[in-house]
Amino acid sequence: MSGIDELFAAAAQVRARAHAPYSRFAVGAAIRGSDGGLYVGCNVENAAYPSGTCAEQNAIGAMIAGGERRIVEIAVLGDAGAPVTPCGACRQRIREFADAATRIHAGAVSGERRSYGMAELLPDAFGPGHLGGAGA
Repeated sequence: MSGIDELFAAAAQVRARAHAPYSRFAVGAAIRGSDGGLYVGCNVENAAYPSGTCAEQNAIGAMIAGGERRIVEIAVLGDAGAPVTPCGACRQRIREFADAATRIHAGAVSGERRSYGMAELLPDAFGPGHLGGAGA
């Protein structure tokens, strides 16, 4: 199984656990960190909109809790006929732990996939470097 296939398999597995009773739009995300580890998350909705959390946000939280700080690549899989890309807020969240080499893979339950570089999804992004941080 290729690295991307492994990411999408993990995203599909966790997507099945999503809590999406309101939108009925289940999303799973899987991150590969620089340590080679896989970190997953699914969306968790809440009746008190908008206090739910996105799959990418939860996967990043799992990554941080696991001691990793760098996203090498991330796969996002959603209930759509076309590949699902991260929302704007999650693009910024991914950027916090990404660099120019980070790949974002968008997928659909139909099997269609598309891959992007960070700069394609969030050009001229604001990041840690703007605040004197160590991030790229």
